[in-house]
Amino acid sequence: MIALVSLGTVVAPAQAQEPLRLTLRDGVIEALPFALPSFEAEVAGSEQMAADISRVIAEDLNGTGLFRQIQSSAFISTPAGFGSPIEFSDWRAINAQALITGAVAVNGSQVTVKFRLYDVFSGAEMGEGLQFAGTTDGWRRMSHKVADAVYSRITGEAGYFDSRIVYVAETGPKDDRAKRLAIMDYDGANVQYLTDSSAIVLAPRFSATGDRVLYTSYESGFPRINVLDVATVGRQQLTTAPGDMAFSPRFSLDGRQVIYSLINGGNTDIYRTDLATGQNTRLTNTPAIETAPSFSPDGSQIVFESDRSGTQQLYVMSANGGEPQRISFGNGRYGTPVWSPRGDLIAFTKQEAGRFHIGVMRTDGTEERLLTSSFLDEGPTWAPNGRVIMFGRETQGADGTTALYSVDITGRNLRRVSTPQGGSDPSWGPLQR
Repeated sequence: MIALVSLGTVVAPAQAQEPLRLTLRDGVIEALPFALPSFEAEVAGSEQMAADISRVIAEDLNGTGLFRQIQSSAFISTPAGFGSPIEFSDWRAINAQALITGAVAVNGSQVTVKFRLYDVFSGAEMGEGLQFAGTTDGWRRMSHKVADAVYSRITGEAGYFDSRIVYVAETGPKDDRAKRLAIMDYDGANVQYLTDSSAIVLAPRFSATGDRVLYTSYESGFPRINVLDVATVGRQQLTTAPGDMAFSPRFSLDGRQVIYSLINGGNTDIYRTDLATGQNTRLTNTPAIETAPSFSPDGSQIVFESDRSGTQQLYVMSANGGEPQRISFGNGRYGTPVWSPRGDLIAFTKQEAGRFHIGVMRTDGTEERLLTSSFLDEGPTWAPNGRVIMFGRETQGADGTTALYSVDITGRNLRRVSTPQGGSDPSWGPLQR
């Protein structure tokens, strides 16, 4: 539990400059320079925690590719204390556009973090100062919350740092790889394992509230869908008829329904199940292979992949079924579509000319844009703000390895995500509360 308190706004003289704002467009973006003096230790013994929190905030912002930290060696002066007046001329002289100040107090197992954000050139505070309080175990989350607030105030978009990823952790050789479900902070910290490696697990998917995970398990020898409670690690299996194989699940936004693929009588079609009643509804009925469904944010539509046209392509249909509309018409094969939380884009995996790509397109199939290219990129998942995509990448050859990567929706800032072992099938959860 992290408590939030507003510190109010520091009143500064009115300035003529326009307020600081970083506008995100598809073109080249020059990273915004910011200064972040190490947070003040308000209580003796808080020095290390203050340094660690400052470091994580800087790593979050630098990692976006939108911000560039000015090193402390360039500082002309530093604030005398958290509440002291700011000498804005000293920060303008080193071309800092934003200044972040803060203070940390550790008392036993409790920690308090305060911060303020300033627009250096206008000499004014951006928004109100905030204070977070919680246990020392939650210091990284408080760091992420500060970074989210800074990101949001400067870009005008929601942040995504205080979020988690569920994924398949992989160890061992390529031909005998052990797989288990793991959950971690968005940046790869605080990894926890949710299952052991006794059975193959695939395609974990967070609920919109982040408290449950759907995944496919081969524990019985056939693919079946499990629902796992993240807090208790308790699980239940989705009810399907004996002999049916169910896989590729996703939650509806309200968490009450699950859509998935099911093989019955030799056909692979898309079904929907009400978790409260167990009622199953068949949404497609063709001889084609139809899989990887994903709800639109408002729950009214489903995007999925199908080879009904002869090759693997993307289709959109009503969430209640009906005649789908094909939306992919480029060269190659398309799969694993997932709707952006903003509702404006669909991310997908594309295979063309022996290469795999992560791409995005409008929901009607227009403006297709490929963001990556490698031997094997697959399984995109969206950050909560719809700005960044994470996916799995595998390298070529008998000794090929797996890893998680992230990329901005413009195709900029491709980064490997740090994990203890290999990783695949990521699913990005919501901002934590």
